[in-house]
This record gives sequence, C-alpha cells and structure tokens, in this order.
Amino acid sequence: MIFMLGERLKALRQSRKLSQEFVARSVGVTKQSVCNWENENIMPSVEMTIKLARFFHVTTDYLLGLDDAAPSGDQYIEVSDLSRDELRHIQYIVEDIRNRKKSK
Repeated sequence: MIFMLGERLKALRQSRKLSQEFVARSVGVTKQSVCNWENENIMPSVEMTIKLARFFHVTTDYLLGLDDAAPSGDQYIEVSDLSRDELRHIQYIVEDIRNRKKSK
C-alpha cells in the first residue's frame, strides 16, 4: 500500500496558500517537520496525523490516501485571492472559535 500523506499535505497547504512555517506553528511542530512530511522523508505520529487532519478539515483516511474523497464544499472555503496576512487572520479567528467551543 502506498501512502500519500506528503503529497496530500502539500496540496492542502498550497491550495490554502499557507506556508510550511504557518502550518508548523499551528500544529505545534517545526517547519522542518512539515517539510520532511511533505517530502515523505518521515511520517508524522498517529496523534500528529489526527491533528493535521483536523487542521485541514479532512479525514485521516484522506491524508493517508485510503479515501479519495476530496474535502466537501462545507469543509472548504475558497481563499485563493486572499493575502497571507488575511489568511493568517482567518486562521486565528477559526482557532478562537474552536477554543471557545472547547471551553464551554
């Protein structure tokens, strides 16, 4: 079985115009870790794979190439025309909303 986590991770990140550094900070790892995952030098832990799936709003099966169903429209917002600063701002808003939900 061929896993394609690196390819899918990179495609998800690039489609949202996010830097490796931003993804790394968002999930609590180094930029080098994200780079190594995308280049398939190493695989993330099970816990980190789950964290990445949640960050990108996809299933772990999708990340691992076990499910070819791309993220549905209700899980994806088109942001290709936004600047990096605007994308970061939206990500912070989303994280704030999630944190508020957790604290209830």
